[in-house]
Amino acid sequence: MLRQVAEGVLVHESEFVQSNAVVVHGRAGVLLIDPGVQDHEMACLANDLSDSGQTVVAGFSTHPDWDHLLWHAQLGAAPRYGTARCAATVREQLSDPDAKARIAAHLLETEIAGKVPLDLLGDITALPAETTQIPWDGPQVRIIEHQAHAPGHAALFIEERGVLVAGDMLSDVLIPMLDLDGTVDPIEDCLVALRLLEGVAGDVDVVVPGHGSVGGADQVHARIELDRAYVLALREGHVPSDPRVGPSAKPGWEWVSDVHNGQVQRLARRSERDGTPG
Repeated sequence: MLRQVAEGVLVHESEFVQSNAVVVHGRAGVLLIDPGVQDHEMACLANDLSDSGQTVVAGFSTHPDWDHLLWHAQLGAAPRYGTARCAATVREQLSDPDAKARIAAHLLETEIAGKVPLDLLGDITALPAETTQIPWDGPQVRIIEHQAHAPGHAALFIEERGVLVAGDMLSDVLIPMLDLDGTVDPIEDCLVALRLLEGVAGDVDVVVPGHGSVGGADQVHARIELDRAYVLALREGHVPSDPRVGPSAKPGWEWVSDVHNGQVQRLARRSERDGTPG
């Protein structure tokens, strides 16, 4: 289930849209980042950790999308952190008593209907604004916060291990998905985020996207450039030459073209409505 990608860093890839859970070994236990999607997968992860004598001492959600906010009772009651913006967004989302019911209804259209535990969704502890390190007794984990894709999105750089946990960016199967609801200039937010990731890319040996394949050092700059080229094509109104969209998309991921087309349409409507960039 768990695959080692660097010393003390392991990844589990979910059956659902190649979602990656990341385990980082510390002195007293493990840090668990975006722990997974399906009930049986998280239970298996908890059992694997228990069998190896490890306990979860901290969790972290990279951003406030439902599939990155999940938890399982067997993982224990460790604090689950997020950036201040992420936690505030989650609080606002869950202030609606129908929020979980809407997620469950959405999942009825997928192959994981009834397989996602929502009872512990979103129990996130906000780190103080501008916090740059996860507070835990293990390797230093740098928080690289940006506003691409979702409010308070954080990439995590495990410096001693050369691992960049990218959240919902730098995927080999998913295009950059813009935050078209909550930001004035979603394209510029994405470009800023890519520049921040580029700032550490030279020290990265392994990149773990939220969804997709783990990449090596030779892929880090290539994925940044691929994401940047896609976003710039959106800004200029060009058809992107992107292997993740169109006939070259990975089998089973053809729906990413629908995501792309939806973004093009929404950006056009925004521009016509109020002159915002894109």
